[in-house]
Amino acid sequence: MIILFRCRFLLFLCLRTRLQVFVVWESDALGPCEVMRCPQVVSRARKTGETGSGKTTQIPQYLYEAGIGRQGVIAVTQPRRVAAISLATRVSDEKRTELGKLVGYTVRFDDLTSDETRIKFLTDGMLLREAIGDPLLRKYSVVILDEAHERTIHTDVLFGVVKAAQKKRKELGKLPLKVVVMSATMDVDQFSQYFNGAPVLYLEGRQHPIQVFYTKQPQSDYLQAALVSVFQIHQEAPSSQDILVFLTGQEEIEAMTKTCRDISKHLPDGCPQMMVMPLYASLPYSQQLRVFQAAPKGCRKVILSTNIAETSITISGIKYVVDTGMVKAKKYNPEIGLEVLAVQRVSKAQAWQRTGRAGREDSGICYRLYTEDEFEKFDKMTVPEIQRCNLASVMLQLLALRIPNVLTFDFMSKPSPDAIQAAIEQLDLLGAVERKEDQLVLTPVGKKMAAFPLEPKFSKTILLAPKFHCTEEILTIISLLSVDSVLYNPPARREEVQSVRKKFISSEGDHLTLLNVYRAFRNVSGNKEWCKENFVNSRNMLLVSDVRAQLRDICVKLSIPMESSRGDTANIRRCLAHSLFMNAAELQPDGTYSTVDSHQLVAIHPSSVLFHCKPACVVYNGLLHTNKCYMRDLCVVDADWLYDAAPDYFRRRLRTAKN
Repeated sequence: MIILFRCRFLLFLCLRTRLQVFVVWESDALGPCEVMRCPQVVSRARKTGETGSGKTTQIPQYLYEAGIGRQGVIAVTQPRRVAAISLATRVSDEKRTELGKLVGYTVRFDDLTSDETRIKFLTDGMLLREAIGDPLLRKYSVVILDEAHERTIHTDVLFGVVKAAQKKRKELGKLPLKVVVMSATMDVDQFSQYFNGAPVLYLEGRQHPIQVFYTKQPQSDYLQAALVSVFQIHQEAPSSQDILVFLTGQEEIEAMTKTCRDISKHLPDGCPQMMVMPLYASLPYSQQLRVFQAAPKGCRKVILSTNIAETSITISGIKYVVDTGMVKAKKYNPEIGLEVLAVQRVSKAQAWQRTGRAGREDSGICYRLYTEDEFEKFDKMTVPEIQRCNLASVMLQLLALRIPNVLTFDFMSKPSPDAIQAAIEQLDLLGAVERKEDQLVLTPVGKKMAAFPLEPKFSKTILLAPKFHCTEEILTIISLLSVDSVLYNPPARREEVQSVRKKFISSEGDHLTLLNVYRAFRNVSGNKEWCKENFVNSRNMLLVSDVRAQLRDICVKLSIPMESSRGDTANIRRCLAHSLFMNAAELQPDGTYSTVDSHQLVAIHPSSVLFHCKPACVVYNGLLHTNKCYMRDLCVVDADWLYDAAPDYFRRRLRTAKN
């Protein structure tokens, strides 16, 4: 409590003065200056503290109680929707008020706020969308940018938007906008300099030492190394001490979950029982909650998680962390217009975040499945998403914000000129931008695209739907693609899953298969037993219905005709071809696939219903790069439809290929 009261006093002091921005740094990232040689005993430095000491839940309440936020709403941004909702629920409970009144939240497709709301948790993307309607953010007196170290694409844009709003409000003599940047691990000097020398506050926390062990030799198979590490710990450590393992994605996690469960059945007498729990974003909510429950006496909890467990959530009982040193992240090459989701090394900052998970409640141990020499070669900080992603959405948002010149926007970490130019070219191909008097502006189509909280290609899909008389079906498909997976695929029941899914499968691809699943779900009125029998995530399906209703409302406001194609699936596929033409691939004589624009070799992902097929031409939603480059979410199309959609684009590509 001493820490929190001191923090409260400092906050009050800073925000009562003329200071408009300050940075709160609270770190689990134990930097290299605080470690000894392997095995390392790591203790907190004097000016760092644990995640969980209350910055996110307590600071907004202090501001409200001190009267600082009474002149307007206190906004608290989060990179993830689950964090925004859970934090709002927690704070409303602490304030003993109904959620949606004094304390509320706004996330994509879900708004639980009212005129009474004074503390508002929202995703960074939603605050960005609010700024499109009001660039000065007039309703807010304080904006707290939390988890700033994650540097999501929306967060980075929001830095510039909030900074500009603050400056403009000051020039106009409006109510000052106070900004608090809060983080665990970040380059503090960079943040402070960006916000004009903002002061930095360090929060101290409980100090629990963590031993860090590296491997002696590089590991060729990090999954095998993780498996061996888990069972070594399991046979030696007391059963009350739980294990957290960091892996890269759902398929890896589900496969290892099955392997761990199978091995644990054949362990010698005297070994504790093992509860193996997967944790990833698309896991059904009820199963996500299981990781927070204590294991029965004499049983150990082993959690296999993506990087969602790095900072977003806190799991009690964790004594051991096994860090594979790998993460799945987006990479974009603007020269060939290729964006892939690739497995790659974490940064040092991420590695220290993972290490910190072992010392939350007591001393802990972290096993790093890489050598110390390898660790020294890791990037110091995670490369901001804005420097490794397709920027089409960002450019569309900036133009909707009426930024005078998007090329000179005040980014904290400026993207490459090539990436910006590639994004503008994509928007041009989608008909979203034009030049007027040497100024880049949105076309009427672009303004409509910006009204949807979607990627530009999906916004364009909806706008094209009336031309093909399939708006209702396209809304359903886009809604299905806008939430976490609605299909649940436990590896242990693979044959059973394949058997029950046969009735939904469309030979025309994954989009139409998902449409069939949704229609069947609606026919049984969302029956939970039906969902269980068909391995459908009922919670995500209900979210799809909510998303669809909100997208439909936007269509009505934009006077978009609502039509159904009935049983005509060709029209649906034509519509997808006309909007996803930049994501197309053709079958080659040797049986491989090559993308139409960049001639990148790609393959159909095993999870696709088309995996055992060889259609001549497909469009896809995205690429995943593991041992090879896979296309995900495919739809069978005719090559002629693609050329009809953008003849100039394909003629240009054809000329480039010949040269």
